[in-house]
Amino acid sequence: MNTIIAPSILSADFSNLSKDIEMINNSEADWFHLDVMDGVFVPNISFGFPVIKAISKIAKKPLDVHLMIINPDKYIEESVKVGAGIITVHYETCTHLHRTIQKIRDFNIKAGVVLNPHTPVLVLEDILEICDIVLIMSVNPGFGGQKFIEKTYSKISKLKEMIEKDSCNTLIEVDGGVTLENASKLIKAGANVLVAGNTVFSSKNPIKTISELKKA
Repeated sequence: MNTIIAPSILSADFSNLSKDIEMINNSEADWFHLDVMDGVFVPNISFGFPVIKAISKIAKKPLDVHLMIINPDKYIEESVKVGAGIITVHYETCTHLHRTIQKIRDFNIKAGVVLNPHTPVLVLEDILEICDIVLIMSVNPGFGGQKFIEKTYSKISKLKEMIEKDSCNTLIEVDGGVTLENASKLIKAGANVLVAGNTVFSSKNPIKTISELKKA
């Protein structure tokens, strides 16, 4: 399948957000990646549902909502109401992960699990078949612009082996430190979805950069 590119809105220009949204609309990007941070699970606060709702009114591509929050179950329905087409929750925050994933799927949208850098992929062995997506964090969550963690490649490869062994259709998404230099290596390891923040929005020609990521 073709690589899915999901520019991270966290790195966009919030003083002129509509311009960056239209740029993504007009590019080869596939999804909008939206990081919702609570300042508790991660050491930062980003944006909430009013901003997501405003983006959904302009966006012409699916909203990939990444809940970097404690107790994500409380906010699944609200996320759907404001336009989420994909919701991912952290393994580290869900006491009853199977129930949480099923709750998301009950809204007929894609459901995924996120793993922090320290969390091994083997923890998903008994739930992988109901996950549409597994998002591998290649930096510690909370801030953009961090250095890519090299261990990510082997982690992706292990997850790919698990997916193939179980004959699942689960997509592997990677978030953190994705660049034009490492994109092809990530795809070769097994990644299907690349989240790119600074690489896209700090580019002098973001539409071209998105196109280059797409072809990596």
